[in-house]
Amino acid sequence: MYPSPQPEAAPHATPDEFRAALSQLASGVSLVTVHDPEDGEDGEDVGMTATSFLSVSLEPPLVLISVREDSRMDEVLSRTDTWAVSLLGEGHKALGSRFAMKGRLSDRLLFADTPHHRGPRSGAPLIDGALATVECRTEQRIPAGDHTLLLGRVLEATVPDPAGRPLLYFRGGYRTLG
Repeated sequence: MYPSPQPEAAPHATPDEFRAALSQLASGVSLVTVHDPEDGEDGEDVGMTATSFLSVSLEPPLVLISVREDSRMDEVLSRTDTWAVSLLGEGHKALGSRFAMKGRLSDRLLFADTPHHRGPRSGAPLIDGALATVECRTEQRIPAGDHTLLLGRVLEATVPDPAGRPLLYFRGGYRTLG
């Protein structure tokens, strides 16, 4: 890798410019979930809507998620090494919005109203009716600006709805194909 010469105080895009440019990229919507065994008597489930989920490698099977630094999800994933991702279909718009809300009181209430089952490898909630689900074990945590990137080895992958249509995020809102 060859570093490019950059002046010390190189100009960079403002957050608004960056947000506007990246809003032109359509992304699939997923729900990242983890079971936190240390929270309460039976533990607690934590969920986060994410559009920053991607495939990294087939051999070994690796994926990457991005979580906001110092968020509840980042804190739980710093001490729990297994987690799951459910790829949401077009019928999951309300679910995606609910888990994206800032300042919500409890994920416990959100999961109580959400049809789900436990992943056999992670113990994390998997959303019923998801297009696909993956259960992962963290291989590496990478600090990246105001986020943490988690590289996860896929322990199990299923496709419960192979004919389903994806929920997309584009230009600041949820969209569907066609």
